[in-house]
Amino acid sequence: MKIVFVGPSLPKAQEFAAPDIELRPPACQGDVMRALANGATAIGLIDGQFAMAAPVWHKELLFALSKDIPVFGAASMGALRAAECAAFGMIGIGKIFEDFASYKRVDDADVALTYGPAEFGYPALSIPIVNVDATIDKISDLELLSEANCQTLRDAARKIFFKRRSWKSIAEMSGIEFAVLKPTLATCQVDQKKLDAIALLQVMQQDLPLRNVRDWEFNATPLFRQMYL
Repeated sequence: MKIVFVGPSLPKAQEFAAPDIELRPPACQGDVMRALANGATAIGLIDGQFAMAAPVWHKELLFALSKDIPVFGAASMGALRAAECAAFGMIGIGKIFEDFASYKRVDDADVALTYGPAEFGYPALSIPIVNVDATIDKISDLELLSEANCQTLRDAARKIFFKRRSWKSIAEMSGIEFAVLKPTLATCQVDQKKLDAIALLQVMQQDLPLRNVRDWEFNATPLFRQMYL
């Protein structure tokens, strides 16, 4: 059984997931261990909780890897954890992971956004920096705005708290009329999180080989043993 934790990065994940993939809500601490207890043969981490619940613990992911369970990460919390655990065999997928793994990005907040409840389809209530950057890169590549204006937009986005970040607030902060920016956004918006999440599901639809032989041993600390073993 392949288990993938996904939410706002790909609200309609069921449209892209193979029948043998079980979709679960954004993960918090303990959810990976529960997936293993449920018989997971592969784990995909896309979205994770971080504000109202303890985030996915690295130790959980390492424990799964120590049991030769392939673990994949992409798009959001998954990209962060994959970059942090790549040396231990976690497999990162997509541009956002690559940016963190190469230290092009170093701020965890680049993937942060607010969103509505699952019953409403995890509607995005703010825009993450990773999507802002991807969109502005496309605008720049198409030369629809000057590079100076593109950089102004990038800088403005980073000055806005993630819960209040929208294209309108970015335009206001940058001094660019939103009415001027809006038509460009209509043709150039890039949802990098969505693209990377789909890529993870596509990889997990394939036959997954066992990982290579490990050169490390899992250290079950007293806290980990108390909580899970």
